[in-house]
Amino acid sequence: MTPRLRHGLAQALFGWLNLALTAPGVYLWLGLPLVLRQHGWSGTALGLFQLASLPTVFKFLLAMPLDRRGARHGGYRRWTVALLLAYAAVLLALGWRDLLNDGVTLFALAAAAALAGTWADVPVNALAIRVLPAAGRASAGGIRSMALCLGAIAGGGLMLLAQARWGWQAPFLIMAGALALGAALTLLLRESMDAGRADDGAIASRDEHLDTNDAATLDETKGQPRSPPQAADTTSTTRHAIAYLRLPASRRWLPLLALLFPFIGAGWFYLKPLLLDQGLAPQRVAWLVGVAGGAVGAVASIAGARLLKRLGAGRAVRLHAGAGAAALLALTLAIGLNAAPAVLAACAMMVAAAMGATAALAFGLMMSHARPGLQALDYGIQSSVFALTRIAAPLAAGILLDMAGPVAMLAALTTGAAAVLALAWRRAAALPG
Repeated sequence: MTPRLRHGLAQALFGWLNLALTAPGVYLWLGLPLVLRQHGWSGTALGLFQLASLPTVFKFLLAMPLDRRGARHGGYRRWTVALLLAYAAVLLALGWRDLLNDGVTLFALAAAAALAGTWADVPVNALAIRVLPAAGRASAGGIRSMALCLGAIAGGGLMLLAQARWGWQAPFLIMAGALALGAALTLLLRESMDAGRADDGAIASRDEHLDTNDAATLDETKGQPRSPPQAADTTSTTRHAIAYLRLPASRRWLPLLALLFPFIGAGWFYLKPLLLDQGLAPQRVAWLVGVAGGAVGAVASIAGARLLKRLGAGRAVRLHAGAGAAALLALTLAIGLNAAPAVLAACAMMVAAAMGATAALAFGLMMSHARPGLQALDYGIQSSVFALTRIAAPLAAGILLDMAGPVAMLAALTTGAAAVLALAWRRAAALPG
């Protein structure tokens, strides 16, 4: 098998794994809120339900044992298979009986699903960083974001329709089966160190005169973190994590990573309930946002990855920040003016496109900010930063929705997105990737 074909098949596998990992979370956090809203849940209650996804914030802690035990040949693959099967088991527990009227159990099992999905995500993407060549990582970010958007189609649209047609258990059985298939296919993947070694060698040749015990150094010509030694224990892992946070590249990137997505993400989260409140039928909302919106987001994610390659990180970040602010402004005006359903649908597609493209940009740049040898740890740190603001924004927006109404909530999200655009305009030019 040629290297190009092998890498292409690996890209396809990682796309499937990300789709299978994403669909359950989308179903729980973006699909069920439509049903819960129909059952009388308030905006604040919907926001509080998001707290069940708090385990995603601690992804960097879950990454620690992976870089210690997963650094060996085949280690990330074994972790991936084990955690995918664990995630499938939690989904089967969720589908054991109808939990719509048992909020406590639903919250607890949703939190367990968030933990399993979060932990499984770390070795999957660390494995992708290890297996895929550096030149393919921008495309990998686009494929991952496309998989997230296809997961939105499945979890936010098709699984809702499956539940309505076949009952509570059907979506969980389907999603558990997708995870099990992904685990089986992962066993066929060859965990090659070739790409990682090539990157390590390039970095080491530039930095061989530097102290290899200092992880907080940077290749000034490329703006990338240099390769540190492998973490051997919890103390050294903590030291490597602190060193990563002190890197100049990390100090430039992490604030943007924290703020780029949560405002457009919160707008996407409340899009279904808002359209339901505007009088659209639930099934129409599921098709419009869950299926059509997910498809638009998938296409936009591919475009976002291509723009990252063509424009470079600085200009791409500014463009995507501006697109998010514009989409939220359009939705604010449409809701405030009680626009026709066709206008609302167009605004929903704008939000979907901005969300998909921004996610692709974020994931592509996350791969560019992971040090060779510590991919799981660095990816986990970035994912934790990303998840913290992604969870906090819908909670704050839900409280504002109940207190001041949808227009005030959307106006606040638009203002936040505009502030992110101003920040990106000042700081994005120096980003590597």
